[in-house]
This record gives sequence, C-alpha cells and structure tokens, in this order.
Amino acid sequence: MQDKYLHQAVEQAAHAHWSATDAYRVTEDAGKKKFYACSMLPYPSGKLHMGHVRNYTINDMLTRQLRMNGYNVLMPMGWDAFGLPAENAALKNKVPPAQWTYSNIAYMKQQMQAMGLAIDWSREVATCSPEYYRWNQWLFLKMLEKGIAYRKTQVVNWDPVDQTVLANEQVIDGRGWRTGALVEKREIPGYYLNITAYANELLDHVQMGNPKATLNGWPDKVRLMQENWIGKSEGVRFAFTHDIQGSDGALIGDGRMYVFTTRADTIMGVTFCAVAPEHPLALHAAATNATLAAFIEECKKGGTTEAELATQEKLGMPTGLFVTHPLTGAQVEVWVGNYVLMSYGDGAVMGVPAHDERDFAFALKYQLPIKQVVAVEGETFSTDAWAEWYGDKQKCVCVNSGELDGLGHKAAVNKVAELLAAKGLGEKKTTFRLRDWGVSRQRYWGTPIPIIHCEACGPVPVPEKDLPVRLPEDLVPDGSGNPLNKCEAFLKVDCPCCGKPARRETDTMDTFVDSSWYFMRYCDPKNGEQMVADGADYWMPMDQYIGGIEHAILHLLYARFWTKVMRDLGLVKVDEPFTKLLTQGMVLNHIYSRRTEKGGKEYFWPHDVEHVLDEGGKIVGAKLKNAVGDLPVGTAIDYEGVGTMSKSKNNGVDPQDLIEKYGADTARLYTMFTAPPEATLEWNDAAVEGSYRFLRRVWNLGVKLSQTDWAGAVAAAHGAASLDDISFGKAAKALRLEIHTVLKQVDYDYQRMQYNTVVSGTMKMLNALEDFKQFDDAGAQVAVIEGFGILLRALYPATPHITHTLWSELGYAGALGGLLDAPWPQVDPAALTQDEIELVLQVNGKLRGSVTVPASADKAAIEAAALASEAFAKAANGAPPKKVVVVPGRLVNVVV
Repeated sequence: MQDKYLHQAVEQAAHAHWSATDAYRVTEDAGKKKFYACSMLPYPSGKLHMGHVRNYTINDMLTRQLRMNGYNVLMPMGWDAFGLPAENAALKNKVPPAQWTYSNIAYMKQQMQAMGLAIDWSREVATCSPEYYRWNQWLFLKMLEKGIAYRKTQVVNWDPVDQTVLANEQVIDGRGWRTGALVEKREIPGYYLNITAYANELLDHVQMGNPKATLNGWPDKVRLMQENWIGKSEGVRFAFTHDIQGSDGALIGDGRMYVFTTRADTIMGVTFCAVAPEHPLALHAAATNATLAAFIEECKKGGTTEAELATQEKLGMPTGLFVTHPLTGAQVEVWVGNYVLMSYGDGAVMGVPAHDERDFAFALKYQLPIKQVVAVEGETFSTDAWAEWYGDKQKCVCVNSGELDGLGHKAAVNKVAELLAAKGLGEKKTTFRLRDWGVSRQRYWGTPIPIIHCEACGPVPVPEKDLPVRLPEDLVPDGSGNPLNKCEAFLKVDCPCCGKPARRETDTMDTFVDSSWYFMRYCDPKNGEQMVADGADYWMPMDQYIGGIEHAILHLLYARFWTKVMRDLGLVKVDEPFTKLLTQGMVLNHIYSRRTEKGGKEYFWPHDVEHVLDEGGKIVGAKLKNAVGDLPVGTAIDYEGVGTMSKSKNNGVDPQDLIEKYGADTARLYTMFTAPPEATLEWNDAAVEGSYRFLRRVWNLGVKLSQTDWAGAVAAAHGAASLDDISFGKAAKALRLEIHTVLKQVDYDYQRMQYNTVVSGTMKMLNALEDFKQFDDAGAQVAVIEGFGILLRALYPATPHITHTLWSELGYAGALGGLLDAPWPQVDPAALTQDEIELVLQVNGKLRGSVTVPASADKAAIEAAALASEAFAKAANGAPPKKVVVVPGRLVNVVV
C-alpha cells in the first residue's frame, strides 16, 4: 500500500469499487429488519455547502452503522426542484428555469457522490419531473372529489414585484420577504386544502402529555412549535347584533357581527369592539368616510403575521357604527384596529380593556372606558397601569356582572354560553389558529393545477387519463407576471365536459405540496401506475427523519396532513410519516456586507475579507483584502457576526474546495467531530486541518502494521475458534481493555446519534494503538489486529473511503468480508475483566503513589499490599499505621 495518505487516490478507488458493485442499491427484504433514514431533500440552488454536508453525513453514519448491524437500510435522495428561486435565476440569466434547475441538479449530485454518501440513486426523484408531479395533480383531483380541496375567494398578500401571493410568514414589516416590495391586500380566487378538518388529529398525535400522542421520538421544542401553530382554543362564539344595512338594502352579515373569545366570563366588561380593516362593517363605514378609508389603506401595508401584530403599535379609528351587546342590550362602539386579522376567526374581537393587556393599552391610548368585571381576592384594580392579575382566569371571580357575580371562570363561561344559546346568539366552540392551506401560486415554475376553465361549465377537473398536465419547460420569465398566461400552446384546450374551447388554470401549486410526500415516492420511485404501492407498505413509516429546525412547522405539518389524507384515501397504512426526528444544528460562518447606493445589500465571500481588530483582539469591522468588482483592496465593509451558511449571503464553504485539498473524509469527520448533531457548528479552518492530521495518523499506523506478516496474522486471528484460546500478556490485556471499554461507549453513542463523541472515541482507540510497543508475547499481534479492526469499523461510518482502503489492504476483507457489510464489532466481556487493578495510595489523605493488587483481592489483601509498598514506607517514615481505609476499585488511605 502507499506510504503516504493520498486522499484523492484513496477516494477515487473507493468510489470505483462501490460503483462497480452497485453497493448502495436497496430492495425490500422481508427477512431483514428495515430502517428508513432520510434527510430533507435539498433545493437545487447550484452548490452544496457544509450545512448540507453535515446533514447528509449524519444520515450516512446512521445508515452505514445500522447496515453493519444487519438492518436493511434505505437512504434515498431527491430534489425539491420547483419554486421561485429558479424563476428569479431565469430572470437574471435569461434562461428557462428548467435549464438552470437541471444543470444545478447534475452538479450537486456530483458533489454528493464525491462525499461518498451511501445513497441509493436508483430511487432519485426530482419534483419538477412530470413523472413525479402527475401524482400531485392526481391526488389534488381526489381531494377535490372528497371536498378536501375547494375553490374560494379570499383576501391575500400580493407581492406586486414577484406578481404572486405570499403566505403571512413571507411578509416582513409589510414587505415581501424576497423582493422587499410593499405588499398589497387583494381578493383573488384560489384553491385551498381543508387541513383544519384534521386539526384535532394533528394536535393529538404531537401534543406532549396527550395520551393519543405518537410522536414521542420528536424533539420537545418541535412538538411545542407544532402545537402552538395548530393553536387549539376552547371558548364561546357569539354575535353582537345591529341593523346596519349595506348598499343593497340588506343587513350586513344578516345583522350579526360574530366574535370568538376564551374569556366569556368577562363579557360584561366589553366597552368597544374592533374589526379588521377588511371587515364588511369597516368597508361600509369607509365608503362615506375618507379619513377612515385612508386609515384602512394604511393598515394594508402593516404586518400580517401574529408575531408582527404582537410587536407593532396598536392603531385604531372609530367607524361611527354601533352594535348591540347580546346580554345587556348596551350600544357598543365599533372601531377598526390594525391588530385584527380578517383571516383569523370572524375578523372581529370584543374589547375588554380591564382584562386584556392589548385592549388595556388601546383603551388608554384612545380614552375608551375601562370596566372591571373580574376580581382576585386581596388585589386592587387601577387603570394607572396593567397588572398581571387583571388577566388571571384561575383565581378570578366575576364582579359588576349581574347574575354572573361570584362565579369563577369556568362556571361563568358555562353560564354565559347558556344565556347566549337561549337567545340564539352564541354557543361553546373550539377553534384553531390553524387555517386551511392555500395552495394556489401565481407562478410559472411549479406543478400546474389540473383545472380547465370553461365559460359554459365553469372550473372543470382535468380527466385522470389526461394527466399529467405538463408544464412547458422552455419559457423564460421576464418579470411581467406568470409566463403561462401568455403561452397559448399551454392555455388553449377543449372543455372535457362540453368540448368547447376553454383555457387551462395558470396558477401552480405551492411547492410545499412537492415536499409533502416525496419520501413516500422514494418507496416506489419508478411506479407509473400507482402513486405508492408495496414499497410504502414495507418502508413506511420513516424511522428517522433529519433536517433543519427552520422546517419544524410548515413542512412537517403539511407532510403529516398529506399522509393522513393518503391514509384516508386508502393509499398508505400509516397515521404519521416520521417516527423519529432529528433537527441538526446549523453550520455558521462569518457574514460580511455593505449597503449599495440604491439601498440594497451586497455580501462578500470570507476569502475576500480580513478582519479589523481592536486592541483586545476583538473583531470591530472588516475590509476587503482582494478587489471585488469596482471595490479596491482596503474598502471598509460591515461585519455582521456569524450566521447560518447561505448562498444568498456568500458565506457558504464549498465542499468541493475542501474535498480537493483534504478529501471528503476530512470534511465528513470535521462536521461530525466539532459539535453534537443538534448543536450549531461555527466554521473553523484550523480545526479542519486537525481532522486531516488525524486521518494521516490512522493511515500511517496502517502502513506500519502492514509491514509485518499482517495478512496472514489477520486470517489467523479471525479464524480462531475463540479469542479465549489465545494467551494475552499483560500489555495486550491492557490494550484490549482500553479498546473494548471505548468500544462500549462508542456503541452507546451510535445508538443515541452522538457522533461527536463517537469520533472522539476512535481518537482514543488510535492513541492506545499508537502507544502499544510491547510485542513481548504471542497474543500481542492478535490484540493489535483486533484493535485496529475495531477502530476501522468504528470510524468507517464517518470516513468510509480511508477505512475501506485500509480494511482491504490489510486483509480484513478476506477474513470478515467487505467493510460495507462487515459485522459490527462486539464488546468482549472477557476483555473488560481485569486480572489486576491499580488503586490510588494515600497517606493521611495525601496522594503518595499507587498500589497494584489482584482484581479479586479482598480488603485484607489490599491493606497488606498497601502497607508493604515502597510508597507507603517512604511516606510513613517509620510511623506505624493507625487505620487503613479501602474504597473498593478506587483507593486505599493509610492513617499514621
């Protein structure tokens, strides 16, 4: 074998072997325990960065180690290939999104293969492939038949630059998350999926402490995020009445303005009501009030998420309209509030300033009445400042509330519900924060929604035999909206019902649809007749899912919903798709930027930058060390600290550069060793060099050992009937004790996926093997052979190339088979059994040396050995022992 560790040659040879043997192709095998481990599929943005490498290496280590333990393990890969970034790249580069996407897929696949990942590429899927997205369309039509999918008009967030609808989460400070354009509110038709019909089940399965919970293998923080997002609330929905007529002479909302509250016990404290800017009452009032109309327009530019509404200034304006309190008959003033969302509940809230902190601040600001209607014993109410007990529903009792007086929260809520029900104005109700999933996107690069619009027949589903509705792949967006609207070849179609000329739907599906079931398709990737089949019965549910915490809500929630829909349609037999979930920490790197003349932000690669330090060595700024564009060397730029590696921020580290310089094994080892999988990892070039040095040490020891009659010794050692037949000397026993002690810990760490301590364990093994010098008995070589074989197998899942080569070159493959399916090393209990133990020796409580005794020595024998030792004689200086204290297995203390 080569004297030096030449990583490129080692890795090329390993890849050639794996390719020639089709090493990673996986088939269903009922005779084996199955394990399905999957990383979240990447968006083909152009290049992998080290965050990807870390994610996939975690999966790869799990896969390889389980395979050595006899499992049939599936590790597939695909591409989340639709989406707006491809359209933006097409705008910039003047090429079709398809061309950009497929080119990126090819390059990123090459990078993954260079990483040596044990991916079964025969199962590869790309969500932009018609063979894949036809099943998006097929299931959408099935949902349409069942009423799960439906069409409605709703107020949406409209980005005027990207010409598309944005989810609430994509609107930041009233601007589009990608373009920065002021978002507009528009009423447009679109398709929605009735995820709220599954709200209870989605909550039950994830909720901590719920006896129906099944996702106990998920991190608590993710389960809590899902629970909060679903947001179950139990309360009362009721109506304030009015006689306000619209322009058509009919009562607006049939004369009722509904609200929902979890604090019906405070209903007697209502002093105003607030409605969303889009509420029919607000729009009615604005029609004759220019000031109010202007305020409503200004509200449309505000935040649209609950998080933003919680932090922004609460603004309001009276409408001049009044509604009637359902129990007291009092007239209640209606305001427009910028903190009320039309998309949540009924778009109206009751204002109880005395017992809601937001309403309290609003009432003080606009000098609205504040009426106390609950009290807590020993507390005094004041309108000077908000106190936490004002909103307490556990200790409170009703006051100033007529027949509710003296009732606690629960009893008062029940009474209010009873009174409202008697009037036909309200009832108890459970509501959810979760809203139905709007899947229509006014974008080109996505799954076409399989609907045909006919003037005579209306929206008509595309017949199943005509699927897939193929997306033209040669269009180039020009920034003027969806290019499908101008593509006559796509638009023109005959109505399936009446045969008259009609037009296709040009909205495409939200890309979350693509990622909601791809893991199912991996199970039957080539099946042209069924969405999923026997493969899903074998592999699902997935045993381990791995991905970033940024997907903890929407992607996981939608995937869970999609699975339940597929179950209810008889396609799969599982309730939940992912048994266990690991949210790996992000890889961080420094971020550098500057504001451009137009106010935008330009980012710089770390290799073009040097830090500006203060006297204490702290980073206080940055400047260019290389010219970038028109910017000369020395240009001052902003240092933003460390953040997640991202192509958009130019702070990703290209694994290709690292592979060329150090090898894929070094890249893999570094990302596994530097931090636990769940923790963030801050990039450190010096630590990468340290990982490379460790692998060179492993190689060098292999070279040294190969210079003996190694191949024959390996065969002899592993051909022995039992290691019990081999006589091990003192040094060999000590080596085996160290190796097997570490192996026991490494085995445990693999089970809990703590791969950083796995790597540190292999480093301890290497140290022990390098330090072993005493080949003074027949068993010494066998102990080293066994130890190095254990090291290679323990290290193999992290660094498969170098270990594959050493395993083969040193003859282990001949004795135990190829490393890919070699048996996982087992801890030998005999190796952990010690003939002798070393105890710390103390004299009068002070360390004076050590004493070695037989492992079976009793207290009397230990005392005798301590008193007979040179260390005691020297420390006692002739003084007789008064007392001997023995701590078994640890120390002996002689008192003189």
